[in-house]
Amino acid sequence: MGRAEGGPAPDRRGAGHAPLTRVPLGRSTAWTTPLAFGAAGIGNLYSTVTDEDADKTLATAWDRGIRSFDTAPHYGLGLSERRLGAFLGDRPRDTYTVSTKVGRLLVPDPGATGDDLAHGFAVPAAYRRVWDFGADGIRRGLEESLERLGLDRVDIVYLHDPDDHADQALREAYPALERLRAEGVVRAIGVGMNQTAIPTRFVTETDIDVVLLAGRYTLLDRSGLAELLPAARRRGVSVVAGGVFNSGLLADPRPGATYDYAAAPPRTLARALRLREICARHGVPLRAAAARFPLGHPAVAGVLLGLRSAAEAEDAADMLALEIPDALWAELRRAHDTPGANNP
Repeated sequence: MGRAEGGPAPDRRGAGHAPLTRVPLGRSTAWTTPLAFGAAGIGNLYSTVTDEDADKTLATAWDRGIRSFDTAPHYGLGLSERRLGAFLGDRPRDTYTVSTKVGRLLVPDPGATGDDLAHGFAVPAAYRRVWDFGADGIRRGLEESLERLGLDRVDIVYLHDPDDHADQALREAYPALERLRAEGVVRAIGVGMNQTAIPTRFVTETDIDVVLLAGRYTLLDRSGLAELLPAARRRGVSVVAGGVFNSGLLADPRPGATYDYAAAPPRTLARALRLREICARHGVPLRAAAARFPLGHPAVAGVLLGLRSAAEAEDAADMLALEIPDALWAELRRAHDTPGANNP
């Protein structure tokens, strides 16, 4: 039998600064560390991060044992991929895993002015994003990512947010990735989304290896339990949990905090504050419980945290290593099961 859903995670920590344990992804040869580095922040998400600070963030994460790194062309119009590739360039290729994403092509836009903050990134608007889940677009997107990363292969490729392109992604993009996997250009393929319906289709209708699920298996939103996680468990598909703080609320619940990229509704804020009170009684920061919670499900291989500073990388590693008593998990489960607790 696997672990109880939402229960405590096994101790997967590395000792000291040794690399964290490698956790296999589905039936593939790819793996993740239980804590993975989300590289949107070093792509200047919301505000500028200098090259020096991005390198320090990556170096700190590496020093703390993180060996799995997730990026995408979307993140800073390629800046995240370039910075990550520069950092990894002198490290042995078999000592880390890289995931990137396909579905958005970056097309040069020489006449553009201003920045890309309308899409969330503090970078010059030198490119346009063009959705393309066709087979040729998938190959082209991956080739361009490899060039930015300075690599000859990546370990995991995710179809990135095919919400409005599900049929094409299943019909054209997925078979293209299957061929790339067979060629050895990628070791594992998956889909990355902040919803559960389309990923469940991929789990049940294809032979993907992994789902990157953002914000749908957290202390506040357990909708992934309805269909996706059970289906992944049955099919031998791994899940990497992202968005575990629901865009900020579970990291620092307070008036004005964001929940799924908008101001948290009053009832949701009240729930988060209640969770913080419960954690405080057990001497555990809420962000530690939030980060560790998804690892309690047997389908979840790792947690992906977006990191943009050396201090955040240190804190993330500390939270993963923190001992969390079984009594806290039990009380959090009771709080979740209280009638009406899940209404926003």
